[in-house]
Amino acid sequence: MSEYGRVRIVAVVGNPRAASRTHGIARTLAREMAAVLGAGEPGEVDLATLGSKVLEREDRDARAAVEEVLAADVLVVASPTYKATYSGLLKAFLDRIGTGGLHRTRAVPVLLGGAPDHRLAVDVHFTPLLLELGASVPARGLFVLESELDDFDVAAAAWARDARAALLAAS
Repeated sequence: MSEYGRVRIVAVVGNPRAASRTHGIARTLAREMAAVLGAGEPGEVDLATLGSKVLEREDRDARAAVEEVLAADVLVVASPTYKATYSGLLKAFLDRIGTGGLHRTRAVPVLLGGAPDHRLAVDVHFTPLLLELGASVPARGLFVLESELDDFDVAAAAWARDARAALLAAS
């Protein structure tokens, strides 16, 4: 919990393109979660703005982004689907966090994909990465098809309502 006793939600966007559709779904889901969890305005870490800085250990901006993630109670971690898994940019950023570094954090993995063939990537590849970092993943992650983007706000609101109890119980 934040210093004000409210849940702190941060969306981490692993798309290398700024203003991406991935960013849009992460922001939408984080806001819907904030509404049902009684949280303040969600924070955001858009890795597109960092680019190769995530590889520079001493980079001030990349370190600040890691600190923002470590201060979160709940993370929405979103990526486009690349080769049936998450982006390399997201992986490089998460490599900055030590094993177990997210031990007090609840995480929601979200992948955006063009075809349903990769739907299991959330559970098979993405969730284990977050668990390795120590996060709990109390609710099943989301795989969002590009064809579902027009109605994602409705789906995000429903997901947040359905996941509320699991997200609160994990705290």
